[in-house]
Order: sequence, then structure tokens, then C-alpha cells
Amino acid sequence: MRRLALVLTTPPVPPVSPVPPVCRAYGAVMHTAALVACSVLACLVAFQACLALGAPWGRLAWGGRHDGPLPRGLRVASGVSIALYAAMGALLLARAGLVRPVAPDGVVRVLSWVLVGYLALGVVMNALSRSRAERVVMTPTALVLAACSAVVAAGPPA
Repeated sequence: MRRLALVLTTPPVPPVSPVPPVCRAYGAVMHTAALVACSVLACLVAFQACLALGAPWGRLAWGGRHDGPLPRGLRVASGVSIALYAAMGALLLARAGLVRPVAPDGVVRVLSWVLVGYLALGVVMNALSRSRAERVVMTPTALVLAACSAVVAAGPPA
């Protein structure tokens, strides 16, 4: 009986987390970066949908060569870009551990770095655009996406 009383009065030992505090803190940063990137991607989806439906914002996309609505080929390309943006968002959410990935972790990690490279190229391409409007609006947008994607890609394994 005495032994039982001793066990009951001993303070419980807090569980030791297998994840170091630094990784937990970076996980919160990863989650935030992924959510910011997905918010920007959602805005781009809406923008591309408007372009695909004929909105007169051609000077802001696809090199800025068209002042009004885009020609049919670029409107189709805008429609395709919607699916690409959705895939990018899903990849970032999976890499950040916010959704269950459909591919192995190693594949998700490699694809996330490929995405960072693709988005970094987008920063350069938007900065070199002939359209001032595209340079002013889309270059910072692409930079935010590339930076957030880099933060997510650099994080610890999910």
C-alpha cells in the first residue's frame, strides 16, 4: 500500500517530443509560407480565369503584348495555368504537412525544389517583360511566390 501511495504522489514526467523545438518553430513558418503562397495562387487563379473568359487585362499577362482581351490561344493557356496553379498549391500544402501527399515524401521534396526554380525563373521573366504593368504587378507577385516556396521547400521532412 505504501508503494502505491509513492507512485501516485510522484509528479508525472512530461513527454519528450521527438521533434526538436527549432523544427517545431520552423514548421509554423512553413505552414504560414504555404498558406501565403496558396493565397497568392488563389488570386492568380481568379486572374487567369478572368483572362480566359475575356477580361481586357492582356497587358498584365503573357508578356503584356495584348492591350485588351487575350487572343484565343492565350485564353486557352490561361485556362491551363489554372490547373497548374492548383497543382502548385497542392504540392506546397503537402510539403508543409498540411495535406496528405499523394506521392512519397522524397518525390514531394524534389518537386518542391523544382517548383522553387520554376518560380524563380518566373521572377526573372516578369522582370524582363516589355510591359511596364506586368513588371510592376507580376514581378513582386512572382517574388513572393518564389520566396514562400523556398521557405516551404527548405523545411524539415514532413
